Amino acid sequence: MAKNPFDSFSKQLLEEILSPYGAVEVSREVPGESQFVDVYFEPSSQTAITPTELELLGRIAQTSCLLEPFRNQPTPSEVRSCLLKLYQVHGDYQRKARREKEAILENDLPYLWILASSASENLLNGFGFSANHDWPSGVYFLHPSLRTAIISINQLPRNEETLFLRLLGKGQTQKQAVNEVIGFEAGDSRRSAILRLLASWKISLEITGETEAEEELMMVLTQAYLEWEQQTEQRGRQEGEQAGEVRLVLRQLTRRIGDISPDVRSQVQALSLAQLESLGEALLDFFTPSDLESWLASNVAG
Repeated sequence: MAKNPFDSFSKQLLEEILSPYGAVEVSREVPGESQFVDVYFEPSSQTAITPTELELLGRIAQTSCLLEPFRNQPTPSEVRSCLLKLYQVHGDYQRKARREKEAILENDLPYLWILASSASENLLNGFGFSANHDWPSGVYFLHPSLRTAIISINQLPRNEETLFLRLLGKGQTQKQAVNEVIGFEAGDSRRSAILRLLASWKISLEITGETEAEEELMMVLTQAYLEWEQQTEQRGRQEGEQAGEVRLVLRQLTRRIGDISPDVRSQVQALSLAQLESLGEALLDFFTPSDLESWLASNVAG
């Protein structure tokens, strides 16, 4: 279960990014002794993740996987705990396959990805993790049969491919990632969603009284919070302006052509501000409801 603000943020971020592409289960309980997988992801058979969509995270999410984020470098004991959870999940898969008399392929078994802000040589060598030239720097694997990898986030290349994972890093690694998100186009849905989660993390730290211990992090989150606040206020103004334009156009239409059917009214309410302004000019030439319907058919994409 979530034990601190970082746990909540990391789980919410991964859920936000991955949910359009498959089933995301946060804090999934594993069989046996009471333990929970931080995030379990199973890709949808209907929605393929293309490499350009989620970049490195998309490569990870090509198969079912356990995602275990760590704010600090995990201890050997924590790595072993992650491995135990993985193999308990594997055991559950195999029991289910036997019950249903189905064959289970090795590649059907979920992969474990430990997402660590850092990983020292001692930690990597102690478990036998090794780099793979097909993957970026900072990504290390155990033997393929063990289906486990660790990502040392501070070692990842600082490019767009690694952005979503670098948001789970620390210090300058995370600060740069947040600045990259702030630099997204204002209308980018990823910008809005990620800033909202970062703002929520800031509020959680304030509630739990951890602001002094996380002074550097608070500076980064405060910048994200101010951007989110500004964006929210701007969206509110735009929505208010659009709602006012809708009311005005509907009043003018009623005066020109009489009552409007609920279906046509809904179409008008769904128009963008620019479309409403165009309709406000065009309606001066309307005489019947069919004139409005013809305008909507010609000016609104189906």
